[in-house]
Amino acid sequence: MEPIINQQLPEFKVQAYHDGKFVTVTNKDVEGKWAIFFFYPADFTFVCPTELEDLASKYDQFKKMGVEVYSVSTDSHFVHKAWHDTSDRIKKITYPMLADPTGLLARAFGVMIEEDGMAYRGTFVVNPEGKIKIAEIQDNNIGRNADELLRKVEAAQFVASHPGDVCPAKWKQGAETLKPSIDLVGKL
Repeated sequence: MEPIINQQLPEFKVQAYHDGKFVTVTNKDVEGKWAIFFFYPADFTFVCPTELEDLASKYDQFKKMGVEVYSVSTDSHFVHKAWHDTSDRIKKITYPMLADPTGLLARAFGVMIEEDGMAYRGTFVVNPEGKIKIAEIQDNNIGRNADELLRKVEAAQFVASHPGDVCPAKWKQGAETLKPSIDLVGKL
């Protein structure tokens, strides 16, 4: 299995449901900005709406940080619209909902479950150069936390703008970072 960290975002062109319209989203739309690709198994399921609502509650914070959020499932953009129209939780979503019915993106990110035709819960943070900086994949019965994702994106952005610094465990914006050096060896 080849590591996905620092791999280049794949070329893609998919349909999406966004702001009450069907739109096309490509890898070119992601260039030059931070992005989150938030894969989930399927619309009209159980854990998925709780996660997507949680992510929607942090969307304004992500936008202020210059981060675009893309939720992705193997459902069509038509199904995304139907779910948006019928679910009170999903109505709160204002980020693009990418449709990946062929599994192109799910395979490119290594989250496709071939026998089920759906994706694992995968979270990927891509930097403005199009490189994957954070990758997290988990089984589909375990929900994610948008607060923790926000913290991780803050750390990724911090180290990107502060070469030589690293963020320790539980680091939060404004907290002390570390500068790896021989002087720290054995002192932490």
